[in-house]
Amino acid sequence: WSQVVSEAEKIVGYPTSFMSLRCLLSDELSNIAMQVRKLVGTKHPLLDTARGFVYDSRNNLQMRGLVVLLISKAAGPSTADISFQHSMVSGIYSSQRSLAEITELIHTAFLVHRGIVNIGELKSCDGPLKDMQFGNKMAVLSGDFLLANACTSLAQLQNTKVVELISSAIGDLVQGIYYENSQSSEESCLTDDICISTWKDQVFLSHSALLAKSCQAAMELAKHSAEIQDMAFQYGKHMSMSHKLHSDLQPFVKESSTDTVAFSLNSAPAVLHQEFLGREAWIKQIRELQGAIKAGKGVTSAIDLCRFHGNRALAALERFPPSEARAALANIVYAVTRFP
Repeated sequence: WSQVVSEAEKIVGYPTSFMSLRCLLSDELSNIAMQVRKLVGTKHPLLDTARGFVYDSRNNLQMRGLVVLLISKAAGPSTADISFQHSMVSGIYSSQRSLAEITELIHTAFLVHRGIVNIGELKSCDGPLKDMQFGNKMAVLSGDFLLANACTSLAQLQNTKVVELISSAIGDLVQGIYYENSQSSEESCLTDDICISTWKDQVFLSHSALLAKSCQAAMELAKHSAEIQDMAFQYGKHMSMSHKLHSDLQPFVKESSTDTVAFSLNSAPAVLHQEFLGREAWIKQIRELQGAIKAGKGVTSAIDLCRFHGNRALAALERFPPSEARAALANIVYAVTRFP
């Protein structure tokens, strides 16, 4: 994965992969970073989020903006409007680079917002109550700051359809995360009999909509046809679904994995395992769950589903002309559909 991302970065211009850095290094966020240091010694999730910006070894944080740049380059200039092709740098319009930054800022804002903890569920080992409350305030304010920057930049693109697309993606994210939180707030995640179609709907909202609609918006900025816009949307949707399935599968396919590795009961292998097993048998099996899922059909079905979405993403790419950018987009799919 790291090698694929590194090679893709060279195609679009390496520094552009650190898109949210320009905002993250602003005076306002430098001040926020100083405040976040007060949380050191606590278990507030905002600390892990902040560390991820610096030490993210799998480059997941910058993946969305990179894909937007790659698909912009893969599509190339539109024949519909020749007048502004002189503004292209490395085959990408400046407005598309701005859109990639906006996509990253929105994703980062929601990552920060996810670091808000439920004060009522805290334990004494998590840290002093006043520090955890302070951490929540920092998560809300810094996330809002990033989102406000993204919305300002979005307005500066002066394209009504793009504003509409990205605004709807923000709405999808809110809806998806609300659904996630309502699931996790239950004392037992087994109260909901979730099926794989429900899982797909929820994952599209919380993980795929932003990338899919950003890819489509990048095509709109270059005045590409409705067909090309749809293919870009399909690539973004199915690639990010594969990416999420790949992530969900890791506790079950890693060779060094032990039975104590944390995993979600709402992850794809668990949901598929429940569908094959039946509700009653699933509940009885809960105490030995990870081993049971590994031995059942849930893991292999999740791998098949991951590859299905990967193939859909690759099929969407066929509509784009052959290029190193298209090859890099295909390699990203291969990286998330390969399992040991």
